[in-house]
Amino acid sequence: MGKLPPIFHCLQNRLFAQLYLAQTINLLGDALTWVGLALLAFDLAGEGAGVILAGALTLRVTVFVLLSPVAGAIADRYDRKRIMIFTHLARLGIICLFPWVTEAWQIYGLVLGLNVFNAFFTPTYTATIPLVTKNDEYPQAIALSSATYQLLGVLGPGLAGSLAAFVGIRNIFWGDALTFLIAAVLILTLPGKLLANSTPQPVRTPAQIGQDIATGTQCLFGDRLMRYALTMQLVVSLAGAGILVNTVGYVQGILHLGKIEYGWVMTAFGLGATLASLGLGNTKQQGKRILLTSFGAILMTIAILPVPMVNLQGLLILWAGAGIGQTLVNVPTQTLIANRVAKNLQGRVYGAHFAWSHLWWTFSYPLAGWLGSYSAQNSFFYLGILALSLFTLFYFLRPSDHFEQGFWHEHSHYHSSDHSHLHFHGTEEA
Repeated sequence: MGKLPPIFHCLQNRLFAQLYLAQTINLLGDALTWVGLALLAFDLAGEGAGVILAGALTLRVTVFVLLSPVAGAIADRYDRKRIMIFTHLARLGIICLFPWVTEAWQIYGLVLGLNVFNAFFTPTYTATIPLVTKNDEYPQAIALSSATYQLLGVLGPGLAGSLAAFVGIRNIFWGDALTFLIAAVLILTLPGKLLANSTPQPVRTPAQIGQDIATGTQCLFGDRLMRYALTMQLVVSLAGAGILVNTVGYVQGILHLGKIEYGWVMTAFGLGATLASLGLGNTKQQGKRILLTSFGAILMTIAILPVPMVNLQGLLILWAGAGIGQTLVNVPTQTLIANRVAKNLQGRVYGAHFAWSHLWWTFSYPLAGWLGSYSAQNSFFYLGILALSLFTLFYFLRPSDHFEQGFWHEHSHYHSSDHSHLHFHGTEEA
C-alpha cells in the first residue's frame, strides 16, 4: 500500500478500515434515500417539491442543532461503538416506512425520526476518526471519509435517477434499509470498546450534560481559527441550500428536463466535491486551512451566481465547481478541530460544531425554498448575492496570519466533584 496515494495509507489501520467500510456501505444506501426523497417530493407536489424539500431539510437541521451537542457530550463519556450500532438499527426501521408514504406530512414525520438518530450518529462517527487513528493518519482519514461521503452521497443521484426510471421511486428505500443492517454488523464486530476516556465514567446528570454542551461551544467559539471557519460554513450554507432545494425544480421545471438529467447535475456536484477531498488527502493542509476555507467559500458563491444564464452543460460545470468549494470549506474545518482539540474533548466540540454549522442551514433552507417558489428562474442569483456579501464581511474580519497557536484540553481538578477548566496551550500550527 506504500505505492498508493497518501490518502489511502490510513487504511493500513485495520480498526479505521473496518469503521470506514461500515460508513461507506451506510452512505451508499443513504444516497439513494435522499435522492429518492427528492423524487418522491416531486412525484407528490410537482414543481412545489422545493417547498416540501425545504421543509423536510429545515426539520432535519433543526433536529441536528438541538440534539447533536447532546450527542457529542454523550460520545465523550460512553462507548461510541454502542451508540453507532443503536442509531443504525433505529434508522433501518424508519427507512422501511418510506415506501408507504402518500402525503407530504408523512415525509416530515419520517424525516424527523430519521434525523433524531442521525444527530447522534454523525458527531459520534466524526469524533471517532481521530480516536482510532494516529496523529499522522487522521487528516487523510477525514479527507477519505469526506471523499467517500461526497462520491456516494451525490454520485448516488445518478444511480438513483436511473433506478427510479426502471424500478420505481419507492423501491429505492429498501436498498438503504439493507445497508444500515450491514453497517451495524460491521461496527458490532469491531474489537473492544471505543471510549474517549479510559477511566469509567459516572452517569451524567442533566446539569452535567448541559455543562458538557457549554464546554464544547466555549472551545469552538474561543478559538479564532475555528470561529472563522464556522463563518465560512454560513456562506456555504446559502449556496448549498439553493443547490439541494431548488436544483430538482430548476432542472425539471425551468429547463424541462427529466430525472436522469437531474441525477447528472447532482453527480457533477458530487464529483467536484470528491476530487477536492482526494486532493486534500494527498497534500499537506498544515498552515493552509484558513486560506482553503476562504477560497472554497468564494468558489461556491461564484458558482451559483450565473445559473439563470446557462444551459444543462453550463450547470454541470458550475455544480462541479460548487462541489469543490464546499469540500474546501468542510474538510479543513474538521481537521482543524482534530488538530487543535484534545481527543477526550473532541466529541463535545464536534457535536457543538455540527449543531452550529447546521444552524446556518435552518435559515438557508427556508430562504432557498421561498426564493424558489417566488422566483424559480433567479433564486440562485439572489442567494449568490447574499452569500457574496457575507463572505466579504467575514473575510475582512478574518484572523491575521500571525495567530496564536493552541491546543484545547480539559483539565480536571480535585477541589470539587466535577470541576474542570479549559486550557489553551501552544502546540502546533493550524
